[in-house]
Formats: sequence, structure tokens, C-alpha cells
Amino acid sequence: NCQCVMMIRRKSVISFKKQNAVKFIVALLLCVWLGLLLSQPTPFQLIKEFGLFSGLGVIGAIFANATGAGGGVVFVPFFNYLSFSPQSVVATSFAIQCCGMTAGALTWAHYYKKQHSHDNYWKALPSALMLTIPTSICGVGFAQYSSQSNLLLEHLWGGANNLHIAFGSFSIVLALAIFASIPLMKRTHFEKELQNKDLLGLPFIGFLGGVITAWLSVGVGELVAVYLIIRGFNITMSIAIAVVLSAFTVWSALPYHAFIGESIVWQVVLFAGAGAIVGGMIAKYVVLAFSVQRLKLFFGIWVLMLGITSLPIF
Repeated sequence: NCQCVMMIRRKSVISFKKQNAVKFIVALLLCVWLGLLLSQPTPFQLIKEFGLFSGLGVIGAIFANATGAGGGVVFVPFFNYLSFSPQSVVATSFAIQCCGMTAGALTWAHYYKKQHSHDNYWKALPSALMLTIPTSICGVGFAQYSSQSNLLLEHLWGGANNLHIAFGSFSIVLALAIFASIPLMKRTHFEKELQNKDLLGLPFIGFLGGVITAWLSVGVGELVAVYLIIRGFNITMSIAIAVVLSAFTVWSALPYHAFIGESIVWQVVLFAGAGAIVGGMIAKYVVLAFSVQRLKLFFGIWVLMLGITSLPIF
């Protein structure tokens, strides 16, 4: 009995420490954000002009972290509507996603460690990340620093100025892939381990997705999530993998835009990034509270509409 009491007390102490750690991190982030805001020459004018972007960040991060799709699916068409330059559209989207996808990745990682670290249906998570993260980062590096990437982009879509056409085309393909994967979500039994074909398929998709992500700020998370779902892996695990992968990918892409391209609209990031952190933290609960099939159906319809309206026929 004494041992049971000691174990209960020990668990209570650990739980209390974790709760305090989370509160401390949230308080620290809030202080840093306030410090950055107050360090600006006209903070109240910034709030008036850019404050509403916080809501955009929350919405984008919830969709991104609840479906495995990058937040660029929300940010890119919105920034295009505001007539941002093609470079600023992608760069600003990346900076916001660094906030939201990181918060979402940490939330999903904690959920995995706490709930599924010994779950056979989640066994593939570490291996899938090891196969896709390095290749995705390589894909981003190729797209950003290789002259061949620029030639390929020119050949496919006529260059960065036709970003809306590239985004629209990719969104339509993504929506169709999402619709195709919905019937597969009714499975009750899932694949447990990666097969030989996955050892080849996942790195290839990671690299290709990294290239597309560098161009559009969306791509790798969606492609990997859809692939894993079609292959028969656990849906929630597939989303978690996509979110963690996307977090590493967007961080690898940020230095180019911050120090070489210098096209990030930091005023937007200040507010939308804060909202994205909130959205990233609560997205997991959206996945667990609602039917994944309905969530994917709604998201697929929405992405399809965005893709169609992004094309020059409108």
C-alpha cells in the first residue's frame, strides 16, 4: 500500500511539474511577443493595421495541424488576394508556418509519447520521419539554391510570377487525392510496419515534396499524409507525421527567405505567427473531437475551391 501511495504521489508531482512547465513556456512566449510588439516604433498603429492577421494564423494553423496540410493552403491565396509579391507570399507563409507547425509538432510529439509510444499501429512514425525529413530538407535546398531548380520552375509554370497558377494546379491535384483517400479512412485495421517499397517511396516523396514546398510553401506534408493513408497506415499517425515533417521542412526553408531573399513581411508574421502558435496547440483536439472523414471531406472541398479560383479562368 505504501508503494502504491508513493507511486501515486510521484505521478502527481510529475504531472504538476509538466503543467507548470507548459504554463511557463506559454508565459515566456507571451512575454517575448509583447517585447517584440512594444519595441516597434508605433505598436498601437501596428495592432490596428495587422491585428486581424492573428485570426488568420489561428485558422491556418488549425487546418494545417489537424489535416497534415501545410498552412500555406490558407496563407498563399489570402496573401495573393492582398497583392503581395510572389516572393513575399511564399516567404511570409514560411515564417508563419515556422510558428504554427512547430507548436503543432510539439503537441503531436507529446501526444505520441504519452498515448502511442507502445502502440503497434504507430510503430512506423519514427522510421517514416527518418526517411522523409532529410530528403525533404534536401529538396528545399535544391529548389532554393540550385540554378536547375529555377529552370525547372520556368519550364513548368513560367517562373515565380505565375505562383497562383502553380498553387491552383497543385491544390486541385491535392483535393482529388484527399477525396480518393476518404473511403480508405473507414478501415479499423492498419498497416504496422513499413515495407521495402516504402523505403524507396517515402524518400522520393519527401524530396519531391520538399521541392514543391520551397516553391509554394505547401506540399510535402500533404503528399506524405495522403501516401501513408492510401498505404493503409493509421490516419491520425499519418497526420502527426505530416505535421512534424512540415515543421522541419519550413524551418529549413526560412533562412533563405530571411537572409537572402529578405522578402518576409515581418509585421504580418508578428500577429499571424502568434495566432498560428495558438492554432497549432489546439489542432490536435480538433482531430480527436471530430470525424477524420468529415474533416478531410470539408478540407478537400475547400482546397478544391481555392485551387479552381486561383487559376486564370476567374
